[in-house]
Amino acid sequence: MRKQSLQFFENICNAPGPSGFEREVARMVKEYVQPHCDEVSADKLGSLIFTKHGASKKPVVLLPGHSDEIGFLIHAIHESGYLKFYQLGGWPDQVLLGQRLTILTKKGPLFGVIAAKPPHLMKADERSKVVTKDQMFIDIGCSNADEAKDMGVRVGDCAVPDSTFHTITRNVFKDGKKKGKATLAVGKAFDNRAGMFVAAEAIRRLHTEKIKHPNTVVGAATSQEEVGLRGAATAGYKTQPDVCLALDVDIAGDVPGIDRSQCANGLGGGVSICAYDASLIPNQALKEFVLDTAEKCKIPYTITCTAGGGTDGGAVHKVREGCPSIYLGVPTRHIHSHVGILDMQDLENLIELVVQLIKRLDAKTVESFTAI
Repeated sequence: MRKQSLQFFENICNAPGPSGFEREVARMVKEYVQPHCDEVSADKLGSLIFTKHGASKKPVVLLPGHSDEIGFLIHAIHESGYLKFYQLGGWPDQVLLGQRLTILTKKGPLFGVIAAKPPHLMKADERSKVVTKDQMFIDIGCSNADEAKDMGVRVGDCAVPDSTFHTITRNVFKDGKKKGKATLAVGKAFDNRAGMFVAAEAIRRLHTEKIKHPNTVVGAATSQEEVGLRGAATAGYKTQPDVCLALDVDIAGDVPGIDRSQCANGLGGGVSICAYDASLIPNQALKEFVLDTAEKCKIPYTITCTAGGGTDGGAVHKVREGCPSIYLGVPTRHIHSHVGILDMQDLENLIELVVQLIKRLDAKTVESFTAI
């Protein structure tokens, strides 16, 4: 991956932007894509929309990747100076205790740590149970509410994980033999700065490599996906797409305790082409078109199904009269935690697949997806 692209990916992953607080991330994406687009706009829910015209105005190919990450909202300042929080998006209780946070206040960022009553003071039956979020608090080092307020904290402020992006390179072995190297990215907010990055990079490549395409491509850094696919609904309404390639992370199944029949893909397994999730059954003709394209272009992929969760495609496919849609993902370990891990080659493969699909999505092909 070129140096500037990797730096952009690092920057957007490090940037704070939980659901409802995505503006800084959207501005970063706008600055990056504007030189490569014909139009940049926004809907009224905070989704950034960036358009690249090809040989024809139609069909419109939408590439949504949500800009928000899971985070926290401060809903109370306790008299002792501790902060109580609601979750923005789905946080499993067991990943929270002891984690460092950045609280975004009117006076600037503050350090905090998620804590609870120490186990030394718990009864035996309490120690054997997972501490739930309602029993936790954020400690910012204060002893009373006045101190916390003086530091700039207000009810309604947000917080995000204090987790910095970096990469690691390791050797790859198969059947005991070295098969090359892999570069892994480690950090927060891969769900879904990764998908948003793919949309931006695909459009950048169309422009810088002067790739011809028989359509109009619309990238969207959508807002508030983690709290109900909200930005995808408004962005889909505004852009009126004819086909949607929803871009997101996928759960990596190469983790102890996971049955690979539940999560078929893993790091280095290529693009996840999702045949089912809780929000979207893909258009079947579109799915076959994606699979055929991946095969013809020799792009590694894995067909996956996800019993729970959903993506922006779950909202876009229901916009207006409906839109043929599919979800394409990057296998990622430990999503919905402070630190995720993904293989940069899987990210590259998804960018390449999206570009190859765009080159082939002409009006006749898109019309065939809904022909009866």
